[in-house]
Amino acid sequence: MIKILVGAVTLVSLLMPIQASAEEEPKASAEALLHQMDEASRDLSYELSYILIKKNSIEPLRYRHAVEDGKTYAHLIYLSGPPREVIQRGREVSYFEPGLDPFTIDSNKMVAPLPPVMKTNIHELSDFYDFISMGRAREAGVACDVIRVAPKDGTRYSYLLWVDTRSHLVMRADLLDRDGEPLEQYRAVSYVVNPKVGEVLKNLSTVDLPAVVQLPPQPQADLGWSVNWLPQGFESVSRNRHRLVLTERPVESKMYSDGLFSLSIYVSDADNYTVREQLVRQGRRTLHSHVLGGKEVTVVGDIPPATARRIAESIAFVDSPIVSPTTEGTKP
Repeated sequence: MIKILVGAVTLVSLLMPIQASAEEEPKASAEALLHQMDEASRDLSYELSYILIKKNSIEPLRYRHAVEDGKTYAHLIYLSGPPREVIQRGREVSYFEPGLDPFTIDSNKMVAPLPPVMKTNIHELSDFYDFISMGRAREAGVACDVIRVAPKDGTRYSYLLWVDTRSHLVMRADLLDRDGEPLEQYRAVSYVVNPKVGEVLKNLSTVDLPAVVQLPPQPQADLGWSVNWLPQGFESVSRNRHRLVLTERPVESKMYSDGLFSLSIYVSDADNYTVREQLVRQGRRTLHSHVLGGKEVTVVGDIPPATARRIAESIAFVDSPIVSPTTEGTKP
């Protein structure tokens, strides 16, 4: 097992304010600093090498980003193991994974292990999270403002962020559970802010990438159940019906997000093989399932186990069976 905290950093030191010297100039508010971080991550030409540390693994990555002629270019590459990379060129994001044919989708955001809160709507998050200044510290060789992003209702995880005082890029991000214990860390090893990064990335405009996959429209299925409780700020992203790939079992699902974390709810008819109750947490991801009214309800997401349980127990059913999908939804 790899210890999640690198170096002699204790929980007390994470949560206690970091004293600044009397000679320092007054600093901007925590929310203003996060807005500066958001602008820097969107607008600067930079290269960031970092490691993603989990309970039992360390993943080294390199991320390059630039905006050239009003178009965003980005390149994420995994630095160990089988070759893997993600390329963004405007609203086209291409994925290269071992064992899969390369593909491109129409999107303005990578689905990849990037430092959190980057390119997130800070103004919307402020309705459901407190932004707390924790002083200053040193990370990746530079002075950083330390900010805690904590949920106002205590029903989800929080982040502790180290933001470079000069470039305003994230140098470190710790995901903390409700007890303040770290679940994972993003830690910068080196970085550079330079217009030449943009010149290099602009060459992606001439690279032959896979054609954009034309996905069929996903109708919002009218499902026979509702969710009576969610943490504040979680909004519906999608809903559909589909069949599980291996068992062909019909399932109805809904996906929600608060802009920082996401979760999905799956409902299917219970059978003789259904486990009556199950709770699994692996790092940031929680899976909770139980049987309710002859249906198996499963909640999966980046949320604490107690929150997943409460969501699952709030499901209310209309007197209707789980309908087998026809034209609604697609197989995952």
